[in-house]
Order: sequence, then structure tokens, then C-alpha cells
Amino acid sequence: MNILTKTADGSNTLFNETIGEHYHSAHGALQESKHVFIAAGLQHAIECNPDQEIKVLEVGFGTGLNFILSFAHCEENKVKLNYTGIEAFPLTINVIEETGYKAYVPENIWTNFVSKYDEALVAKTKLTSFCELTIDHIALADFTNENLFDLIYYDAFSVQHQPEMWTNELIAHICSFLKPNGIFVTYAITGNLKRAVKACGFTI
Repeated sequence: MNILTKTADGSNTLFNETIGEHYHSAHGALQESKHVFIAAGLQHAIECNPDQEIKVLEVGFGTGLNFILSFAHCEENKVKLNYTGIEAFPLTINVIEETGYKAYVPENIWTNFVSKYDEALVAKTKLTSFCELTIDHIALADFTNENLFDLIYYDAFSVQHQPEMWTNELIAHICSFLKPNGIFVTYAITGNLKRAVKACGFTI
């Protein structure tokens, strides 16, 4: 069961009772998403790939907060966004709507997302002329894709609560879907993770 919880910056998150952890930082769900994934990830990827479509792969689609902020940013800046989320346990659209994240993006962004969420769980779905969304209902270890991505958002539950998501093998697996000079961003900072991504050829 997921329990709606307010974080320190006033935005909501969900507490997953099975895992024993929040979907986002209790210090601020919105703040974390903007700082870690949009500012350090998406904006940097756009700067490195001007006038190009940005392909994003997210591990742990969850509530969709990282996606809607990415969608809004790209729509505002007229950047094409091809977004793939991996989610082994998708939330229902009713649970997502209860988060209140509608308040953080323009109305058309939210409406396009919630109206086409279920469709995106089945197939690649065009939300606007600037955005396509696919949500793969699959375990990370089983994920395959013919595309390479400019940017990976690694937003799984923490290593303390879901250590199987942070093994060297899984990190190497997901990094194999990055383009040369691609970007990997996550909220986590551990020695093992640093060693794992360096072993994949990354500069930190």
C-alpha cells in the first residue's frame, strides 16, 4: 500500500509500505526532482545536444514527477523529448492524480499526461508534437531496447531498501543503453555506485 505524505518543501510523495521507503526525498520531492534530474540531467543533456531530440530513459517511473517536469521543460523550450520509463509496479492513474503534481506544470502538460498514461503503459504514445512517452511494465533486468539514450534518470528505491537494484551487473546493464558521452544522473552517492559507473567508462 502507498500512503500519501507531505515532504519538507510542501510537495507530496508516496510512502511504499512494502519497501519501507518514500518514492521521493522526504526533504522535498519537487526540489529533488528539479535539482537532480532536471537541472543536473536534462538541462545539461540539452546543452550538449543542441537542436536535437533528447532521448531519456528513467529507471523507476513511479509517480511520473520526473517525467512531467521534463515534459514541461522541453515543451517550453521547444525541444523534442522521447521518454521511456521502466516501472515494474506501475501506479494507477487515480493514485498519481492524488499526488497533486498538477500544480507544478501547465494544465496542458498534466492533461496530456493523465489522459494518455494508460496508453503509454502499452505502447509508445504521442502526447504532443514535442513529446512521446513509453512506460515499460517490466523488471529492469529484463529491459531491452533497440535505441540508445542521451540521458538516464536512475530513480530506484535506495540501496538500503532495494539493494538488488544497485548491483554492478544492473548498473552495467542499464548503462549499456547510453549513447557515447551520454549522461547518468541519480540522487544516490555511494562508493560502490561510483566504482560501478566508473567501470562502465564514466567520468564523475
